[in-house]
Amino acid sequence: MPRVSQDHLEARRRQILDGARACFARHGYEGATVRRLEEATGLSRGAIFHHFRDKESLFLALAEDDALRMAEVVAEQGLVQVMRDLLAGRKDDNDEEHPADWLGTRLEVSRRLRTDPDFRGRWAERSEQLTKATQDRLRRQREAGNLRDDVDVEVLSDFLELVLEGLVSHLAMGLPADDLGPVLDLVEETVRRHRRTA
Repeated sequence: MPRVSQDHLEARRRQILDGARACFARHGYEGATVRRLEEATGLSRGAIFHHFRDKESLFLALAEDDALRMAEVVAEQGLVQVMRDLLAGRKDDNDEEHPADWLGTRLEVSRRLRTDPDFRGRWAERSEQLTKATQDRLRRQREAGNLRDDVDVEVLSDFLELVLEGLVSHLAMGLPADDLGPVLDLVEETVRRHRRTA
């Protein structure tokens, strides 16, 4: 029997994560049945669970993958950019608009954090990535003279994460989001260093 290449395994894993992301976003954790996961990924249950031990392992891998991608955006452009991405959406290969694909996962993570103590414990260490990336970027911005220096970095990080959670809740409730750009401008302005003009 021929050996499967690492590239093939990684492509298959990515296919599963991408399909599962859409399935969890559409149906929630409980509603994402094995049958629906098979339909969303285009793969059999055997293929899916060859890569992931069970549905929870798949969901945690997906949430971790999304948290890592968010942390990369934060490191390069800041947490406010993550919020702008949530509002702006993205275009897929068919040029159709979608909200940032990590919104559905983030909503499901938030729900499970409220209702599942075991999940809360397992997720705690994973959520550190986003906080660390946010605080590291804030420190770099402070060193560059762009960030206000009268508030601790940890407080600014907590402030930005609270705004992100509020935005996620706003979007989850289906409230209008077209006019929130100026709100994010205000959030960004709040953490910037203000230089006095003569």
